[in-house]
Amino acid sequence: MKLHIDQPAGLNLITGYGTDHVLINKVRHDGNLLVTPDALHAGWAPGGFAGLRAEDFAALRDLAPQVVLIGTGTRQRFPAPALLRPLIEAGIGFEAMDLPAACRTYNILAGEGRKVVAALLFDPSV
Repeated sequence: MKLHIDQPAGLNLITGYGTDHVLINKVRHDGNLLVTPDALHAGWAPGGFAGLRAEDFAALRDLAPQVVLIGTGTRQRFPAPALLRPLIEAGIGFEAMDLPAACRTYNILAGEGRKVVAALLFDPSV
């Protein structure tokens, strides 16, 4: 799906998505990744949803977000609470949602100037 948004200069926004990719500022990215308003981090959570580890979420603390949006692919899934402990202990808010919802919500929060991270996971079988 293509998203139509006004894009402030220098801000990473999700301009489209599919079951196996996202477009960040109209550039295609395949594979799991982290998106912040000012950076992209490819290769996040290489094991996908089934292989998530607490270390994957601990790595997000260094980004110092206010909130983490966990895009879990084509359907909403919830990581085990023990995996989210690094975020909980750091006082970082998080929300798990399907990939389309995470993309839309990220754009809204980034556009408001919030410190947001979209942690995007793709389904390997799609």
